[in-house]
Parts: sequence; structure tokens; C-alpha cells
Amino acid sequence: MPLPDPSLEPAIRDPKKLRNTAFVLVGIMLLGGWLVLKAYEKWSVGQAKDDRPAVIYRITPERDLRMLRQDGKTADLADLRGKVIAINVFSLRDPEIAARSMAVMKRLAESRAADADFHLVSLVIDPLPAEKLLATLTETAATHGMKLPQWWLGGNEPKTLHKFIKNELKATTDPNEKTGKWDYDAAIVLIDKNGHIRRAVVPQKQGGPPFIATFDFEQAAAWDAKGAKTGTANTNAEELEVLLNQTIDKLLAEPFKN
Repeated sequence: MPLPDPSLEPAIRDPKKLRNTAFVLVGIMLLGGWLVLKAYEKWSVGQAKDDRPAVIYRITPERDLRMLRQDGKTADLADLRGKVIAINVFSLRDPEIAARSMAVMKRLAESRAADADFHLVSLVIDPLPAEKLLATLTETAATHGMKLPQWWLGGNEPKTLHKFIKNELKATTDPNEKTGKWDYDAAIVLIDKNGHIRRAVVPQKQGGPPFIATFDFEQAAAWDAKGAKTGTANTNAEELEVLLNQTIDKLLAEPFKN
């Protein structure tokens, strides 16, 4: 009968060594966890202070909007690539919802008249007979001071236009008629030089994730009506307009990547 191989003999476990090994492993795990936590805290602080405008979506040339402009020319939104664009929508029949955003658009047009890299686009959501569309756009542009080349006023047949507003501009309210009046999202939408929809990022003073702000002046006015404070001398609507201009400046400083 062969003798047993000594290498196959069961090892004699030293409880003291096992405990020491366990303590070392636990210590390594705790140290590793602490380092990961500190790294995350450092990253979170950096993120909380990051106020670069958030990228929401990119409008590709394949999903672009073609429109009839107030000068009778057909133009694509993509023709403005390389420019920063502020877009709003409004109804000729029911303009009340867009009154505040339209006032802001007019102030932007005036204050940034000399900036060739900034453009405005307003879209009419009302269904208009094809034979009356151009005359209506021309008259409306003259009434509101929408002057080319800075400010485009555009229209298209409702199905195409409303689909673009819903799917590409990411409207919170799709254009629809409710109790005989148009209901729609009148917030101003910013598009950067590369076709991305961008929104303002507001770092939180107490830490935590930043607030992603839409440029909804109706909502800001509602906050003012409720007595909500901004912590500044400005109303919510005024503060939002300041934020809008700051965001436009940041987007103008970014490069165009053709």
C-alpha cells in the first residue's frame, strides 16, 4: 500500500493568522470605500458648480423644419447652423399665452441687433389657407418688428409644424385647441450653433443636483403671482430673462463644429 503524499495533508489553520488576515482585508475595504466616497464628494462639488447649459436634444438635418418666411422665401432651420437661435411659437388668434415670451424676444432683438451670430425665429401655429399665409406672415412681421435677416417669422401646414414643435422642440404642451382657444407651450427654446437644444443650469447653493431651467416666462409670472421670492431684487420673470441672456452669452462663446 503506497504511503500518502505529504503535500495532500490538510493544512493546520492558525486562528490568530486568520483573524489578522480578516482585519487587514476589512481595513483595505474600509479605506477603499472611504477613498471612493471622497472622490465622489469631490466630483459632486464640481458638478454642483458646473453651470454650462444642459444639452437636451439635437435637431438633425433629417428632422429639420422647412418654413415659408415673411419675405416669401422657403428656408430650413438648419440654414442657421453656426448661429445661436432663440425660438418661440405663438397664435395669431390667441396670442395671450405668448405675450410675455414675445416681449422678451423683442428685447433680445433690440439688445442683440449687432450680433450676427444670434438669430430669432417665431413660428405661427394657426392653420392658415395657403393663399393667405404669405400675406399674413408679412403683415405680422411688420406689426411686431420682426426684421430679416435677424428675426425669421415662419409658417407651415399645421400637421407638420405641430409635429416639429412636439417632437423636436420638446414642448411641454402640444399645440391643441381647448374650449375654442389655442393651448400651447410659449417657452423660448435656445438652440446652439450645432443644433442642440440647450437649457440653463442653476447650481444649488445648498449643494445637490443643479436645477435645469426652461425659459417659460408664463411659469415665472405665475411664481411671482404666488409671491415666490428669488433672493434678489428681481422678480422671477426678470431673473429668468437675466438667466436667458447669460445662457445665450455662453452659447455664443462655444465653437461651431461643422
